[in-house]
Amino acid sequence: MEENLLHIEREGEVALVKLNRPTKRNAINDDLMDALETCFLRGLEGARAVILHGEGEHFCAGLDLFELMSKRSPDVLVGMRRSRQWHRAFDLIQFGELPVVSVLKGGVIGGGFELAAATHVRVCETSAFFQLPEGQRGIFLGGGGSVRIPRLVGSSRVIEMMLTGHSFDAQEALRIGVSHHLVAPGAGLDKARELAQSIVKNAPATNYAIINGIGRIAEMPMGEGLFAETMVTAMTRSAGVDSARRISEFFEGRRQRSDERAD
Repeated sequence: MEENLLHIEREGEVALVKLNRPTKRNAINDDLMDALETCFLRGLEGARAVILHGEGEHFCAGLDLFELMSKRSPDVLVGMRRSRQWHRAFDLIQFGELPVVSVLKGGVIGGGFELAAATHVRVCETSAFFQLPEGQRGIFLGGGGSVRIPRLVGSSRVIEMMLTGHSFDAQEALRIGVSHHLVAPGAGLDKARELAQSIVKNAPATNYAIINGIGRIAEMPMGEGLFAETMVTAMTRSAGVDSARRISEFFEGRRQRSDERAD
């Protein structure tokens, strides 16, 4: 096993998780996937938010094809197990307890795009480009990309990207909603820190409800969605006195600003 494939640091309540295979453009092999799964399963105790980024010039070039070829097996179950492991790890990211901010730069390719799509807030440096080259390589998306990425850009665009190898750049990523923030080269991590520090100020129960509830509720029929929203609202309000305190502080702040304007 390669060492330090995943580097984890703590800055207060924010955990910085770094893909650390720069000579491979942070391509994901089995060991790195094991490390990701372990990290998001039980390696972030005490954190309130996560920043996911990559060492070097690229975020992630996707599946390590050299390892894939060396481990190629005629047993279809081998490929299915690898795909299911990616699903488990990325589900831990998208539907875990902690909001995840990703910093995207250079190549966000194939499985790297799938990984980015599982994060909640995406900061894009202008160097970033997005590609799904699986069609040209005789394979298919296996890390949840056929589920997550069409929800970001539409199934028609994903089909075109996979058939032709077409890529799009950081400006288009912002325009079509893949990324939420566009920054200069090298500025992504600082922007992610700023966003993460804002996120950790929210009530933990509210953050959990947001990252686990919004996507699921949006896919429900209206009646079921409205009912689910009511239940989640009730649960977050009953999670403790924190919500009542925050609401009181909000109205107190409005009252003070109103008094200042009146003066």
